[in-house]
Amino acid sequence: MARLPTMSRCARSRLPISAFPNGAGAGYGFALLFMAKVYTDKDADLGVFKGKTLAVLGFGSQGHAHALNLKESGCNVIIGLYEGSKSIAVAREKGFEVVPTAEAVQRADVIFVALPDTKQPAAYEKDIAPNLAKGKTLLFSHGFSIHFKTIVPPPNVNVILVAPKGPGHIVRRQFTEGKGVPSLIAIHQNPGKNAKKIALAWAKGIGGTRAGVLETSFKEETETDLFGEQTVLCGGTCALVQAGFEVLVEAGYSPEMAYFECLHELKLIVDLMNESGIGGMRFSISETAKWGDVSVGPKIIDGSVKKRMKAALKDIQSGKFAKAWVKEYQSGYPRYNALLKAGEKHPIEKTGAKLRALMPWMQKRNTGGTQAGY
Repeated sequence: MARLPTMSRCARSRLPISAFPNGAGAGYGFALLFMAKVYTDKDADLGVFKGKTLAVLGFGSQGHAHALNLKESGCNVIIGLYEGSKSIAVAREKGFEVVPTAEAVQRADVIFVALPDTKQPAAYEKDIAPNLAKGKTLLFSHGFSIHFKTIVPPPNVNVILVAPKGPGHIVRRQFTEGKGVPSLIAIHQNPGKNAKKIALAWAKGIGGTRAGVLETSFKEETETDLFGEQTVLCGGTCALVQAGFEVLVEAGYSPEMAYFECLHELKLIVDLMNESGIGGMRFSISETAKWGDVSVGPKIIDGSVKKRMKAALKDIQSGKFAKAWVKEYQSGYPRYNALLKAGEKHPIEKTGAKLRALMPWMQKRNTGGTQAGY
C-alpha cells in the first residue's frame, strides 16, 4: 500500500513543534505526523462479489452513482425502492431490476442504505430489520444513523461504511472519465471477519481505489463530515457568499458585479486550491490579491469565528445537533423548510440565474426532478 502525506484517524499526533524540520507548524500549538495507509486498486478484489447480489436502497445522488458504477464494474446490482417512488422509472430506464425495499434486503448479500438520514430509521424498522439474516452486510455512505444510534443493527451482520469524499454526481462523472473520488472506509461490526474486504471491494467498484481510500471510524467520519458541512463547505461558504453580496449591493454596486466577485469567481479560486493547496492558489493570483488574502482575510475569519466553530463541533460531538435534527424532521421540518424558502428568495439567486443563462458553456441542470435524473 502506498504511503501519502494524508492524515487519518490513526495518523494524527500532537507533537512538539521541534519534531518538525524548519519549525513547520510553529504558531499553531501542534504538529501533525503523517502515516496514513492509502488503499488503491491492487489492495481491493472485486472477486469478493462473485455470485453475490448487491442491493442499493434508494436511487438518489449517492445511490444512483454507486449502483451504476458497480454495475459497470461487473457486479450484480438490484435497486430497492418504496412503492410509488419517482425514482422507479429512472432506475428501470438505467437498466436496473427494481423491487420493493423488503425484497431487496431479502435477496441481497450486501445492502447499501442509500436513503436520507431522516428516512433511514423508519425504513430500517419496516423493511430492513425484519429481512436481515446472519452473514449479510449493511453498508452506509455516512455514519449518522449508526453513530447516533437511530439504527441499531443486530450483532450477526457486518456494518461498514464506504464514503466517497464528493457528491454522487461527481462520483459518477469521475468514474465515467476513468478516474475516481477519494473515499473513506470504516468497520463498525465484523462478525463475518470479511467486512474490510467487502468495504474495499465496494470502494473499488465505485472507483474510489483509483484515487485512494483511507480507513477511519464511523465516529470520526460522522463528526468531521457534519462539522465541515456546517461551518465551511455549505453553511460557512453560503453565509460568507451571501454576506459579501449584500455588502456590495448595499454599498451601491450592481448585483451583477457583486455576484461575479462573491460567487462566480469562488469556483475558480477553489479549483486552484483543490489542485495545489492554498499555497498553489496564492502562486496563481496577483500580488495585490495575495496581500488582501493574508492581511484582510484573518480579520474577517478571526478568532471569534473559530470560537463559534468550536461550539458547533461541541454540539456535534455531544449529540446535541443530532437530537435537534431528529426532532426537526419528526415534527415535519417546520424551521428547515422556512429557512430553505428564505434562502431561495435571496437576491443572489435571481441575479445568478440571469447571469448563468448568458453562459452557454455552463450545463443547465434540472433541480426540480429526481437526483438520479439531474
